[in-house]
Amino acid sequence: MPFSQARAIRSIADIRELERTPLEDAYDVQNTYGIFAASARAFGDKTALTFLRTGDPADEPVRWSYRELFGKITRAANLFHSLGVKPGDAVAALLPGCLEYHLVLWGGEAAGIVQPLNPLLSLDKLSELIRAADAKILVAYGAEEDAGYWSKALALRDAIDGLKVLRVAPHDEECPPGHEGDGDFQGLLVDQPADRLVSGRNIRPDDIAAYFHTGGTTGAPKLAMHSHGNQVFTAWASVQLMGLTPHDVSINGYPLFHVAGVLPGSLTALSAGVETVIPTTTLFRNPDVRANYWRLVEKYRSTSLSAVPTVLAALANVPVGDADISSIRYCRTGAAILPPELAERFETRFGLHVHEALGMTEMAGISSVRPPGVSGPAGCVGFPIPYAQTRIVALDENGGPSDRDLPPGEHGMILFKAPNVFPGFLDPDATKKAFTDDGWLATGDVGWMDEEGRLNLTGRSKDLIIRSGHNIDPKVIEDALGSHPAVQLCAAVGAPDAYAGELPVAFAVLMPGAEADVDELLDWTSVRVDEPPARPKSVSIIPAMPMTNVGKIFKPELRRMAAENTVRDLVVRFMAADARIEAALSAGGQLSVKVTLEAETEPDSRAELADRLESLPVTVTIA
Repeated sequence: MPFSQARAIRSIADIRELERTPLEDAYDVQNTYGIFAASARAFGDKTALTFLRTGDPADEPVRWSYRELFGKITRAANLFHSLGVKPGDAVAALLPGCLEYHLVLWGGEAAGIVQPLNPLLSLDKLSELIRAADAKILVAYGAEEDAGYWSKALALRDAIDGLKVLRVAPHDEECPPGHEGDGDFQGLLVDQPADRLVSGRNIRPDDIAAYFHTGGTTGAPKLAMHSHGNQVFTAWASVQLMGLTPHDVSINGYPLFHVAGVLPGSLTALSAGVETVIPTTTLFRNPDVRANYWRLVEKYRSTSLSAVPTVLAALANVPVGDADISSIRYCRTGAAILPPELAERFETRFGLHVHEALGMTEMAGISSVRPPGVSGPAGCVGFPIPYAQTRIVALDENGGPSDRDLPPGEHGMILFKAPNVFPGFLDPDATKKAFTDDGWLATGDVGWMDEEGRLNLTGRSKDLIIRSGHNIDPKVIEDALGSHPAVQLCAAVGAPDAYAGELPVAFAVLMPGAEADVDELLDWTSVRVDEPPARPKSVSIIPAMPMTNVGKIFKPELRRMAAENTVRDLVVRFMAADARIEAALSAGGQLSVKVTLEAETEPDSRAELADRLESLPVTVTIA
């Protein structure tokens, strides 16, 4: 049977009532392939996936039914099996948003283990990930698009012995050209059976289904393992909390290399008969998709809006015009804390209350959800998923979890045990760091539990600004600065300081056409931050906020900019001379700053400047 909501969730009591049924009796699907088999039987010719060729609502899309999707997934699994993929072998995917991605994802899991790759990573990191997974096959997009897909794929094949590369033809390509790959993915599918798994594989819930990489932006990428049971539970629990039905339509603009796009965004919807719209190959990065978003909602009668806060901020500047968006019944965000000003703006302009969810790769994409009909302030991420155990513990002196539990209302690190908590990373050392000694997943998220049993987030423990031993939550500064009418996006980080260790500083992007100066923004923020140590020392206006590929604000780059600004200010005050200041992030996320002085600078001046800069808690070299 496909998944459906057992009861409407409006309170923690509803969760507890749901948990009265033993988990083993809640659903009978054992693996992700079983989800698609059940959906094909139940929904048949109903549309499962709709792919938009462009962001123009007038263009006709490509549609696949549930029956068609399941047949193609089966063909893909059989193709991988015919190429030697066995349970435990990995199939890597280097693809944009496209229909075929779903064949690689779910066919890969039925045959072996799928490894979705972020196409914007460097060749070195992609190669490192593929080697770590020991992937046998790479399925790659046969065009360059915005990430150099095909040229990267060929370079990876050259670099990795034995790697086979299958080419996915772009959606409107009439005839595959000659190429240097090892086969045409769509063409090879045709001869494979669509009615059975040739392998005869019995896929168990504890079999590993996927490797998702995490931490690959500033440090060495880590491969998180998901079992089939993890992913199936995520789909079931998400349906319970979101109340999805076959009458729903969702525009999924999350990238499919990211857990949010694959599990809460896709598997959940496809387990419940939802029509899922893929908004072009570049998804929400496509400016036409953003500009026409409300008209796309009207055309496809989308019943939900789900996007990260930075995408919501962009959509907040898109006029609805005469588009009918009354079909939207649920608006949800995650991946970063929702700024209160943005929540208010969305509700005022569009009549949409933005609900929040907490998810992470280590919990197969979902940890807590604020369901439809449950209102709450920004930062409230709703009820922990059914059958989960949750603790809030005090932070230790290093910002990690202690063993001291905190009562409702007190802020600390969130810990979980749940059926979708991953078995660990491929690297045992990384796995050990992910869990406490007594087996709780240490999320790194800082928050508190309210009296209604809802989780509320305040930030990440690694983002805390530590000023002379005083922990400053950057969200306090961001909420204050973000309330200024000219500010579209903002973030606060710690800048290095010789005395305090770190001082809070902020960065802001202004609304299109808005005007404000840094003094005005600094004054506005300072009067709205109650604690004097938390008031920012500066506000910098920047043209664009650094982002990760899934739309999160990339704070390591802001810390790099803050360190560069700090050193520059010290050099100018001391020498009043021209110097080139360059801050850099190492592969491990460590900051360093290089100061290049004019050649004629006196040795004594160089030595004195070096003494002054040495006291900063960041490595500074002078050239």
